[in-house]
Amino acid sequence: MPDLSWWEVLARLALAGALGGAIGFERELRDHEAGFRTHLLVAVGSAAFTLVSAYGFRDFQYGRGTGFTLDPTRIAAQIVTGIGFLGAGAIIRQGASIRGLTTAATLWVVASIGLASGAGYYSVAVLGTAVVLFALYPLRVIGRYTVGRVRRDQGQLIIELGAGGSASALLGALEERKVRVRKFEIEDSGESRLVSVDAVLPSVAATAGVVDEVKQLDDVRRVEWQT
Repeated sequence: MPDLSWWEVLARLALAGALGGAIGFERELRDHEAGFRTHLLVAVGSAAFTLVSAYGFRDFQYGRGTGFTLDPTRIAAQIVTGIGFLGAGAIIRQGASIRGLTTAATLWVVASIGLASGAGYYSVAVLGTAVVLFALYPLRVIGRYTVGRVRRDQGQLIIELGAGGSASALLGALEERKVRVRKFEIEDSGESRLVSVDAVLPSVAATAGVVDEVKQLDDVRRVEWQT
């Protein structure tokens, strides 16, 4: 069985950490709980498991004569299953919306990148990271633009409330207008509260009516519909 030098082991672990950290940094910029350190640790852990699986048992005698067989993929294969538990913890339900699905997917992909780095399949690790980063930002922008052009009934409702303003009345008004809320976020800035709602309107014609009704609510300072 081939052996690896300390420098080769360090290089593979460092590459896994750098690539996983790059994806985690993007998640951290978007204020997700599973950020830079989490993705880095998942990638390094996957690489370490792969190295142990492939090179950690070289001192044992294998072959038909001893009756022992070696499968270097056994430990690495369990990473695919085990990472699912960690990904499930990243999925959070907030009211009518669900957050964390993309982060759970990135944790799963980062595990595969760490596995590729540990196995020495550098091209897969580097190109896989590039594809993931492209999907997380440029493809996200392209997707929103395309959907906005094709489906005008889907977009983002931006509402600025006064300090301490309640969002419960807002949700009630949207429900009465049969607006489907896909994502709901509130950001406090001291003097005001900014509410961001990813919504699907019942029709394009309902846009003006929804915006006008929200404007009539208490504490509402500004309403903007973005597609």
